[in-house]
Amino acid sequence: MGKYVSVVIPTLNEEKNIASLLREVKEELAPYDYEIIVVDGHSKDRTVEIARKYGARIIYDGKGKGSALIKGLEAARGYIQISMDADLSHKPNELKLLIAGIESGYDICMGSRFMEGGASEDMPLLRILGNKFFLAMVNTLFNAHYSDLCYGYRSFKKGILKRLNLKEMGFGIETEISIKAAKNRMRIVEVPSVEKKRQFGDAKLRTFHDGFIILRTILGNIRD
Repeated sequence: MGKYVSVVIPTLNEEKNIASLLREVKEELAPYDYEIIVVDGHSKDRTVEIARKYGARIIYDGKGKGSALIKGLEAARGYIQISMDADLSHKPNELKLLIAGIESGYDICMGSRFMEGGASEDMPLLRILGNKFFLAMVNTLFNAHYSDLCYGYRSFKKGILKRLNLKEMGFGIETEISIKAAKNRMRIVEVPSVEKKRQFGDAKLRTFHDGFIILRTILGNIRD
């Protein structure tokens, strides 16, 4: 039986963040028929135990963020499917904005830190410049009009991701989604989002390593 909203959250050793996140998500989604799917990368701490306590459905995937997101969204039963990070950088009170984007008839609704009303409290200059560089490449090469590229707070209409044939296993997943959505001429809308600083634990992003992955994802999709 389907749900109206599915929230998919990849996790890896997020025991200090996951309880606060799930508590706030459940409060925001209380008016909806919803499910929360935690896709865990075999955490060594109490992440899974805590997530179960809050009613999340647990799936395991140890290949990377992209693989976890694909697996979670494939398992999602909701008409509206939302990808969300576990580190409290995505504000649960923006969930209804992402839901409204799909309810308005769009295929994909993307949070943006760089449109009016958006912001980031956790992006050093090097990452800002890298994002702008890759953003300009994608907009030019694929005739897109995005204001943000490497941000994972997004919502999707059920069935849309199957059409994208996603392959990226790691941190290039958001870039791959953006490129293939543009190539497939999907109905896309951006909404403002404020990225908060990670509350606890170490960031998983590695600027140069993941920047190379994003570049490889862009160049690989030119040839496809």
